[in-house]
Amino acid sequence: MKRAVILVAGGQGLRMGGDLPKQFLPFRGKPLLMHTLEVFSRWDGKARLTLVLPETHRAYWEMLCRELNWHVPHQIVTGGETRFHSVRNALAAVDDGDWTGVHDGVRPFVTSEVIEACFRGAAQHGAALPVVPVTESLRECDGERSRAVDRTRYRLVQTPQVFRHDWLAEAYRQPYSPLFTDDASVVEAAGRSIHLVPGNPENIKITTPTDLLIAEKWLAH
Repeated sequence: MKRAVILVAGGQGLRMGGDLPKQFLPFRGKPLLMHTLEVFSRWDGKARLTLVLPETHRAYWEMLCRELNWHVPHQIVTGGETRFHSVRNALAAVDDGDWTGVHDGVRPFVTSEVIEACFRGAAQHGAALPVVPVTESLRECDGERSRAVDRTRYRLVQTPQVFRHDWLAEAYRQPYSPLFTDDASVVEAAGRSIHLVPGNPENIKITTPTDLLIAEKWLAH
């Protein structure tokens, strides 16, 4: 079974409050993005890794790899206007796999067990993604009014989101919609169902300075 992973790292890092995109922020001696790629390399050294970067970031990334003597095998694809377009660009370069996962480049704490569970779930059901329970109260807002909702009916969605490659490629031939918030929403719009597997709570998307502090605390234990 050929397995591929697309790692999306197209963000500008504005919520970090600095000029350096969040995927390149130094963390324990190297950029966050390198940690993420290493997780997938350790999980399956034969999996094909494709990194999606803005064209303006490619030279900087290649310089970092040289300076740090970092050699995890991967190919680079230029991102698009939105995440949807970035994944679609990557799919054009990943056309010979059986199962393809898509992962946020700034989620370096996903475990190998969760990755494997997602690929197993996709092998059984065609599409799978990791989720964790909602632990805080939720309210649904409608203009000036709001109402409490049953949080046990909701889950927080993580990545990697894994699919039969032909399902994913077919789904990304649809026209773009602003309702496409992740890959599962694209595949669902093409008429497919998504299987859920338990994620790991540490698998957060690092987008703010507070997220970095939390990550440091986790690694300190």
